[in-house]
Amino acid sequence: MQLVFSDAQYWEDFLPLTFTRPVAEMRCGILTFSERWQKILENTEISFFTEAYLQNKFQEPEKKESLFLVTNFLPTENIIQQIKDLKQGEALVYEDELVAAKINMDGFSLNQIEKMTDIKEELVFFKKPTDLFTYNDKAIDFDFELLTKGKTSQELSSTNGFLGDKKDLFIEEGAQIEFSTINTKTGKIYIGKNAEVMEGCNLRGPIALCEESKFNLGAKIYGATTIGPHCKVGGEVNNIIIFGYSNKGHDGFVGNSVIGEWCNLGADTNSSNLKNNYGHVKLWNYRTKSFEDTGLQFAGLIMGDHSKTAINTQLNTGTVIGVASNVFKEGFPPNLIENFSWGGFKDDERFKLDKAYEVAEKAMARRKVPLTDDDKAIFKYIFDTY
Repeated sequence: MQLVFSDAQYWEDFLPLTFTRPVAEMRCGILTFSERWQKILENTEISFFTEAYLQNKFQEPEKKESLFLVTNFLPTENIIQQIKDLKQGEALVYEDELVAAKINMDGFSLNQIEKMTDIKEELVFFKKPTDLFTYNDKAIDFDFELLTKGKTSQELSSTNGFLGDKKDLFIEEGAQIEFSTINTKTGKIYIGKNAEVMEGCNLRGPIALCEESKFNLGAKIYGATTIGPHCKVGGEVNNIIIFGYSNKGHDGFVGNSVIGEWCNLGADTNSSNLKNNYGHVKLWNYRTKSFEDTGLQFAGLIMGDHSKTAINTQLNTGTVIGVASNVFKEGFPPNLIENFSWGGFKDDERFKLDKAYEVAEKAMARRKVPLTDDDKAIFKYIFDTY
């Protein structure tokens, strides 16, 4: 059975993170939403029902019987069984929104649905970027159980200090941790395959350090924090998510933030996550084209893919940075930095598209990942449209 991961009505609400990906490809907890559902449903035949300009890179659905699924929530065991038991023409609805349906993608129409069942349980649902870090502790717990059930962790080296229950620490094959302190009293800690925690690090769960990623010497990591695959993180972080392939390698603080792929924060980049008046933080909303009250006292940085900050960059509370932006000018940049900004300030010139390709190609080559024609087409669409 083909799984069709739908962006439904949520794609625009997660911008700038979804400029370059469907909602299902965002990371929260240990896994992406796509990876999580593939494991839950034990199905690797997947496709994406997303924006037209993304469909060349992200497999379009085949015209056949499918399980149509909105991915950005954490299911209970009961909901998983209800999804597995769906028959053709049946659907599940949560808070008046369709979340799962058995339909035929040939002549796709929601009119095929003959029976809708309301989900009565309260679900952890991710509806906007700040939800990713707000509920990341719950996502780490969910994925920890999903990934470690029936498996045995590597032993923690005796050079480390440890607080908590060892069952809340899982170290995958090839991972290294030496001369650091590990505290699972506040949440589970997952160390991915071939990841490394360098000497002098202090980890306070819940934390996920994914495959091939590193905490640099002396890093201070507060949960709930997720570092996706192939990243380097140093300095101090608190309740952040990095999707993958991005670096915050040096001193500096980032808290209550979400950072995309192929980003780099220059040495001593700091992102404020609390206003001086302790008020609620506002963030730019691409759907309403205005700054919206998040209802949160703590909210830092939302950063799209391929963006960079220079050494000593200071970011205000509630800063949104688009795709392929370069922030390097003196002083606090504004709370909204446009896609392809060259400097980070309003009315700065734009980063030339051919130069953006060139930088992306070089950055990705370091991880042996090619910049494809599909990637370039996505860049161009964003450059021309937004």
